[in-house]
Amino acid sequence: RAMSALVDVDLEVAEREFVCLLGPSGCGKSTLLNIVSGLLPPSGGVVRYKGAPVRGVNTEIGYVTQADNLYPWRTLRENVEFPLALRRVAKSERRVKAQDALKLVGLDGFGKRHPHELSGGMKQRVSIARGLVQDPPVLLMDEPFAALDEQTRMTMGDELLRIWAATGKTVVFVTHSLTEAVYLADEVIVMSPRPGRIVDVLDVDLPQPR
Repeated sequence: RAMSALVDVDLEVAEREFVCLLGPSGCGKSTLLNIVSGLLPPSGGVVRYKGAPVRGVNTEIGYVTQADNLYPWRTLRENVEFPLALRRVAKSERRVKAQDALKLVGLDGFGKRHPHELSGGMKQRVSIARGLVQDPPVLLMDEPFAALDEQTRMTMGDELLRIWAATGKTVVFVTHSLTEAVYLADEVIVMSPRPGRIVDVLDVDLPQPR
């Protein structure tokens, strides 16, 4: 029997806004990101990006998942370059953009290292760099810090806010942590257990940095 992951989700995210989706496991947060990015077609309703319906994968959206998904046989620079290689960007341009992205996440000089040489937090920085390398206006982040210890998680949150301030991107960030949501976001979207609904929208008016 078919099961609904999301019901009656009506949400608008403004340009340059930092929004957190907060809710219990299985409430459809990841499904919602997959639909927003165009990876998963909705069974009903429509997703609009800059006013136009999304049909297929939206190449203006970067996506950082919970797992780092790095290729162990590639260097960090080659991992970050990979989305550009898929789009047949010239090798010289790929290298420059990958180095710039690594510098942005605080890993300048690490381009020739391999994933096994890094801590968990550093691997997540590489994943963020890979999400940023195509300079997407929108960045979706699906619990990217969930596997990290609390201290590293806070450090990565600070890094993400620094990057957000520097780039002016729109960020939609999935988390289970109310503390993390309030620390990071302009707006917190609270979702119900499955099927996921939006039950509250909380504006966070605390000044940055928090």
